[in-house]
Amino acid sequence: MLVALAFTIAVSGAKGPADRIPRPAVPADIEVLAGYNVFLVGHAVGTQNYICAATSSGLDWLFIGPQATVFDNEGGQILTHFHSMNPFKDAIHATWQHSRDTSVVWATRHSGSTDPNYVASDAIEWLLLDVSGAQVGPSGGDKVAAAAFIQRVNTVGGLRPPATECTVAKLTNRKLVPYEADYYFYR
Repeated sequence: MLVALAFTIAVSGAKGPADRIPRPAVPADIEVLAGYNVFLVGHAVGTQNYICAATSSGLDWLFIGPQATVFDNEGGQILTHFHSMNPFKDAIHATWQHSRDTSVVWATRHSGSTDPNYVASDAIEWLLLDVSGAQVGPSGGDKVAAAAFIQRVNTVGGLRPPATECTVAKLTNRKLVPYEADYYFYR
């Protein structure tokens, strides 16, 4: 219900103090600092992607990035989420690109939580991410460029496959593990 209300406010464009999008209830270790406000919320549906590879401790599934579509509460696509090169850090970071104005933000993990009071045991952790770069779209679009922090909450699925499923015969095989999550953008 809270997420539906937040989506409604985000889509309606209301900006008055009484109409701010409420923050989600989260574990203390992924709270966003006071003074930052939620300006966009979306529900992601996609995959967390892994590759079977040799590691220092044997064979295991390594995370190679997400691929998800982020929707508003009416089912309209608002963002695409993936990994890409962050030109401001010369590194590959989590990326969100706005579907209409093509503005982009990159982010890195600040902290995470698997607190069982919030996070299901069969779901990827909840995250607080620091925005590490932002770029306006080619026509000056800036729908996500103002973000300073992003939270990933209400996760479903996405866990890394068991190491026992990564064998020599499966080296370089990929597993695309379905997941869902809500993303809250703060400025």
